[in-house]
Amino acid sequence: MSTQSRDAVPAVTQDALPDNAALLDVRENNEWAAGRAPHALHIPMDEVGIRQAEIPRDRQIVVVCRSGGRSSRIVEFLLSRGFDAVNLAGGMQAWHAAGRPMTHDGPGCPTVI
Repeated sequence: MSTQSRDAVPAVTQDALPDNAALLDVRENNEWAAGRAPHALHIPMDEVGIRQAEIPRDRQIVVVCRSGGRSSRIVEFLLSRGFDAVNLAGGMQAWHAAGRPMTHDGPGCPTVI
């Protein structure tokens, strides 16, 4: 189910992700290390502009951050450059709360910081 995020960019809920979408995590390195979705591409928000060649253009990009604010700004940026991009509503907080799979670096359990 597509929705509109708080910044009126296209959004999708974590339980309605398209099967072939690429998940782009734009959180900082410490947030990524603490817990992330398996198979996500990590490009911190401030590096997206210079690393956009690493982002696939052949499928929809679902952008995620902690709660949806940073990722909505990146969705706007990507849309302005011709990408098919949507925001993950609720970010990694919603992902984690829904019990979706997560991985992390280090001991303990994955978490969202």
